[in-house]
Amino acid sequence: MKVAAASASAPTPTALSPYFDVVAGPDGQPRMEVAVDGIALLRLVLINKGTAFTREERLALGLEGLLPPQVNDLDTQVARAYQGYRAEPTALARYQFLRGLQERQEILFYALLERHLEEMLPVVYTPTVGLAVERFSALYQHPRGLSITPDNVDHLDAILARYPLADVRMIVATDSSAILGIGDQGWGGLAIPIGKLALYTCAGGVSPFHTMPVALDVGTDRDDLRGDPLYLGTRVPRLRGDAYVAFIERFVRAVGRRWPRAVIQWEDLAKDAAFTVLDAFRATQPSFNDDIQGTGAVALAGVTRASRLAGRRLRDEVIVVHGAGAGGIGVAEQLARGMVADGLSRDQARARILVLDSRGLLVDDRPLDAYKRAFAQPRDRVAGWGGLDLATTVRRAGATALLGLSGQAGAFTEEVVRAVAANTARPIVFPLSNPTSSAEATPAELAAWTDGRALVAAGSPFTAITHGGTTRVVPQGNNAFVFPGLGAGAIACGARTITDAMVMAASQAVVTYTERHHPAAIYPPVAELPSVARAVALATIEAAVQGGVATVAGDPGAMAAAGRWAPHYLPVVRR
Repeated sequence: MKVAAASASAPTPTALSPYFDVVAGPDGQPRMEVAVDGIALLRLVLINKGTAFTREERLALGLEGLLPPQVNDLDTQVARAYQGYRAEPTALARYQFLRGLQERQEILFYALLERHLEEMLPVVYTPTVGLAVERFSALYQHPRGLSITPDNVDHLDAILARYPLADVRMIVATDSSAILGIGDQGWGGLAIPIGKLALYTCAGGVSPFHTMPVALDVGTDRDDLRGDPLYLGTRVPRLRGDAYVAFIERFVRAVGRRWPRAVIQWEDLAKDAAFTVLDAFRATQPSFNDDIQGTGAVALAGVTRASRLAGRRLRDEVIVVHGAGAGGIGVAEQLARGMVADGLSRDQARARILVLDSRGLLVDDRPLDAYKRAFAQPRDRVAGWGGLDLATTVRRAGATALLGLSGQAGAFTEEVVRAVAANTARPIVFPLSNPTSSAEATPAELAAWTDGRALVAAGSPFTAITHGGTTRVVPQGNNAFVFPGLGAGAIACGARTITDAMVMAASQAVVTYTERHHPAAIYPPVAELPSVARAVALATIEAAVQGGVATVAGDPGAMAAAGRWAPHYLPVVRR
């Protein structure tokens, strides 16, 4: 009898892998059944228990003499691993330590990360992952996930059929064209899906037996990468236009043939491609774009909380969004949806959201990319403003909130910040660009320029700041508050598509959780990511059921609970 390794509600459960599966033992309890033994078993990272293999297992599986004599439990292994982690001298060295552990004993890796999530989040995710991306080829040691290129795309069905995990339910895929604030990184962007999937497991409870990171390596336009003898990616200029869309379509169709309900999270696609791919394929395969929808949902949650803390309503805010890429427009769109839910018409909401790109405020008589046009202001509204730069827009529009998604460090100057502070007693200022070095301003600067009045959240982690004798923790508007729960919920209910209502429900779940558990905060602490993810997953499932896109029947709470995986060892037997 087979036993589900993760979600009991997932459609058409299959064996986990040609190499291993979870089955019921004679006592009815789950155990791991493996197709290999000896040294080969110790190289299966998802199965390898290392020193935790019992003496009986060592004898039965040909491991006697291959391991140290002492048998350790998982707690002891975690303590040893944490000691090794703490001994590493730099953040990048700690990143490499964790990646190495993941490629030796994956369950131990997740147990360590789960128990020290707040400390290790900046290492496996932003900002350290940005450094790892930039040096990914030079740091390369172990294969993980899939690399799909124009040279192998003709063999996609065979590639997916041979993937060592047979029941993939969560895919994070990137073409690496717009990584964080550092742009085109070629094949090195694979580090981002690897890091995001670690959070899907530790926060969202998605079993690593059902995940797959993917690099859609369509080339790079960076001559320095293509000319680097250590670069491991495809050394051709990027595919663009119809050829690029055709490449993505082949990937999506192949995934659909192999795993019809697998959720795809699109990650770090350049702004034009991000909207094109999302619009083209969200009805074909359950999918969402974290830069557009995840960032938007997290920003909406934070601004909603900050507005309430200031004694206002979201519908009352005048919001300037600095940055009109995938993240900026995604945030503007989600804010507009939030304002509509708060009672405004769509036109009224858009009038209160002003978006700037590198050329200034979006206005309707400017040549604009299609995805920006919905947030272009009428030219007659800005007549007589004397400029469309950031400082002028903040003053003339009477902005009460300022959000940074530009990737331009220092873009929020003292002049700009004092201008928004002049419009309201409690200005909302969120420098949301990642990594830390790209933040539009530091929280310490914002406190100094507003005499501590600003309600501040950042996209990257900052240390606590002291102003006027008061020390304040800087809340982090981290996408990890949304995407693990959103994806986990979609998996648990077998969603046919991920709807706008599901994304909105995820955002509202973050607001509700924060108000219930941290009523004076903008966001909850990142240490509570697993609890937040559970709330988001439940809200996502409820919205999917209400919207008629869930394919699994049952109680939403039961679905959410059944789908959670936790790191622990099972007994191992030979098949």
